[in-house]
Amino acid sequence: MKPHLFAHTALAALLATGAVAAHAADWSDTSLSYRYGTKFAEPYNNDDISKHVVNFSHVSGYKYGKNFFSVDFLLSDENDPSAVGADSGAHEAYAVYRNTVDLGKVTGANLAFGPVRGVGATFGFDVNSKTDAGYNSKKRMLVVGPTLMFDVPGFLDVGLYALRESNAPFNGFTQTSTSRYTYDTHAMLSAAWGIPFDFGIPLSFEGYANYIGTKGRNEFGGPTAVEINVDMQLMYDLSPAVGAAKNTFKLGIEYQYWKNKFGNPSKTVPGATARTPMVRAEYHF
Repeated sequence: MKPHLFAHTALAALLATGAVAAHAADWSDTSLSYRYGTKFAEPYNNDDISKHVVNFSHVSGYKYGKNFFSVDFLLSDENDPSAVGADSGAHEAYAVYRNTVDLGKVTGANLAFGPVRGVGATFGFDVNSKTDAGYNSKKRMLVVGPTLMFDVPGFLDVGLYALRESNAPFNGFTQTSTSRYTYDTHAMLSAAWGIPFDFGIPLSFEGYANYIGTKGRNEFGGPTAVEINVDMQLMYDLSPAVGAAKNTFKLGIEYQYWKNKFGNPSKTVPGATARTPMVRAEYHF
């Protein structure tokens, strides 16, 4: 099967699976959130970038596992221009989908051991589209691999995944388009967590951490580097203070450390590592 046909077929299958699971959901949480920071970074850009980020997320549990879908809409300031010579900022949409099948629920076996309460198989995809002066990313990535679900308050999932990523950038400075290029299949060690606790007020520690291996040469023949992306937030549930149901309204602070962003080596590429504090607000419904 041709690579592009395989990707389209796989994406369609994933969406169909998600739709069926969502229809039979045992529980769900849908949210809108907003975050803002002034220290975002982009490869080959020496400037600090301010971004407004609006997010829509949905997570739901069904008989045999859970679904997660999230899409970020990112709006940059003029330091990340939308086109060559523009005084308006770039805009981007980045979507993530994951479906984790709980193998214990499927087989009826107890797969718990030590601190692990369950073993799953995860598959999904990332897709993005960005309009900017330089790269104009059009990423597609398939994700598959095992996941361990730890026995903690809230959740902690740790997985080891194979990634199949491609892109078809367009350079606004040279007006040069690049045919869709597929990187080497590579590995990602990933953790996602949401841990509630009470320190006199209702709080939660949430986020994700990805350690992504090198993916061979990039589409221009250059080297790629190990990528580290850690995004964590401390959130305060202000719902009781405003008479709303638990976890309806949250406010907090967020910090992202992103080294060798998109595999660009920070030793040779300016802007390839970001250290970004943010403020964050969420509404759950």
